[in-house]
Amino acid sequence: MRRHLLPLMFLAALQTFAAPVASATTIDLGAEASRSAPNDLARATLFAEATGPAPADAAKKVNAKIGEALATAKGYARVKVQSGSTQTYPVYAKGGKIESWRMRSELSLESGDTAALSELIGKLQASLGLAGITLMPAPDTRKKAEADATLDAIAAFRARAKLVADALGKPYRIKHMSIGQQGYRSPMPMMRAAPVAAAAEMAPLPVEAGESQVSVTINGQIEIAD
Repeated sequence: MRRHLLPLMFLAALQTFAAPVASATTIDLGAEASRSAPNDLARATLFAEATGPAPADAAKKVNAKIGEALATAKGYARVKVQSGSTQTYPVYAKGGKIESWRMRSELSLESGDTAALSELIGKLQASLGLAGITLMPAPDTRKKAEADATLDAIAAFRARAKLVADALGKPYRIKHMSIGQQGYRSPMPMMRAAPVAAAAEMAPLPVEAGESQVSVTINGQIEIAD
């Protein structure tokens, strides 16, 4: 019996003299960083509209305009052209009776060559309206700016964590960190324009690409030993 009591007494002694577990203070921190990315991709939406006594009459006029636009766009290999939405709806008179039909059809243009795109838009505006144009970074350009902003945000988070730890005079370790991408803020507004009637006014659309800001935020938690 005494042989079994001796190991138990030894373990109890070890537990008595074991060092206490150090407590820690956790602090929530956040950091953000941004990088500029050139707007090297442009997207534009143009439309054709026409009114007729019957849907077929309106469609004939619109389809002719869209057909001419597609033929013109074929001369611009660096511009991607895609058919957009098409809508046909009645136009009512005051008494509630349908007096005519109106049709609207859209074309979407996309290109990394803003000079070619602006020239094509200028030509198409002779018969089509410009619903809007948006300038943005291309996917690869945006990813590169996002990667650089992520590194900057991590460095900013570590710098803030060190600042707090140094102020308390204690070491720290990162306990948790989450990284979020806020997207990009493009300075290019949407623009609208009506079809241009005079062929002499078919000049390239003035476009200044500019840059967008790609932002990354980091939220996390550090642990400081007490």
